[in-house]
Amino acid sequence: MIKVLHFADAHIDIANYGRHDPVSGLPYRVLDFLKALDTIVDAAIQEKVDLVIFAGDAYKDRSPSPTYQREWGKRIMRLSRAAIPTLLLVGNHDLSPATGRAHAMQEYDTLDVSGVHVLGQPALLTPKDLDGLQVQVMALPWISRSNLMAARELSGVQIGAVYEQIESALSHLIAEWFKQIDPLLPVILTSHGSVQGAVFGSERSVMLGNDLILQGSQVRDPRLDYVALGHIHKSQNLNENQHPPVIYPGSIERVDFGEAADDKYYVIARVERGHTEVEWRKLNGRRFIDRRVDLAKRSGKGLPAAEDLLKAMLAALAPQEQLKDAIVRLSIEYPRDWESLIDEAALRKYAEEAFDFHLVRRPRSESRLRLAPDQAVSTLPPLELLGLYWKTYDQENREVAELNALASQIMQAAENNEEETG
Repeated sequence: MIKVLHFADAHIDIANYGRHDPVSGLPYRVLDFLKALDTIVDAAIQEKVDLVIFAGDAYKDRSPSPTYQREWGKRIMRLSRAAIPTLLLVGNHDLSPATGRAHAMQEYDTLDVSGVHVLGQPALLTPKDLDGLQVQVMALPWISRSNLMAARELSGVQIGAVYEQIESALSHLIAEWFKQIDPLLPVILTSHGSVQGAVFGSERSVMLGNDLILQGSQVRDPRLDYVALGHIHKSQNLNENQHPPVIYPGSIERVDFGEAADDKYYVIARVERGHTEVEWRKLNGRRFIDRRVDLAKRSGKGLPAAEDLLKAMLAALAPQEQLKDAIVRLSIEYPRDWESLIDEAALRKYAEEAFDFHLVRRPRSESRLRLAPDQAVSTLPPLELLGLYWKTYDQENREVAELNALASQIMQAAENNEEETG
């Protein structure tokens, strides 16, 4: 039995909200991500796992600052010193789109850090590659479409055709790997990418053509014993109660409000040939609270009192004790002429113990665009239609003049472009 710790999508340098820690100089949000990473590394060392698989995206982009590289490196070096073989897949956020440019985790490969294997190209790892560990790993890091097109001189080829070529090449590669494996040893497939049928945090199904996608049949192949995935931030098992487990552990911290309701995990997998047990380990990251309220639906007819609107907004928020140290967003919808009744200062006072508070105002106009009985939209010139549109939003005359001038410039540029290309 091989004990594997699997995590993905660390994105340790994301600092969308909040302030900086005066002691370390790091954003508090970065410290949140590093705390989650410390929890994972501590578990790997304390529980003496046999293998750590990081399935890609260490940072938010391809050019992390040296400070963040230092913080990531401290944690990876702890795994190296503990003599735990560690696989670092290169994800799409780690990879430069320019051919020949180093990816964000190149230094571990360049310096030949003991026990750390950086996987920037597809590879089949056998026990001799893993210090004798009795397991086989098929590794598929992120495939750069632009790099592949350049390598195969596919300029001008439609994107769909490029993805078809990539998927065909991957299918052939996996088939060749299966011919080389020892059928008596467990087999792990790890990949940074999308699998058909997976669900994003926004609940959008992964569809063919939107991303490089592995077929469900490829990852559910019974010859595999565990599939360690990264790239999608929502934790999920795509082969529930079946063998092999096909696991997205999700990101290690909530990245934005799209993940507000998602719990975060890393995974401990006990892998044997033909049988694997999966244990989800929950990470206690910073809470996101996302609330919205339509004030018009909470109020009676006529102009409400400011106090009544404040009560409706506070009722939509969580109790004050639940807001403490959370990242909070309140979205409010209301008629535009209620703007002066919104007591933002009182709202911020109520949420002062939140880590970060966002008030999103969504005023709406009750007016409607009406044309004369003898007019049709198709008969009006564009600028006149635009002027009618501005009236529905009660724009000031100065703003309307500026907006119309900008629209006129854009339309004139478009006409000139048509004449030049026509």
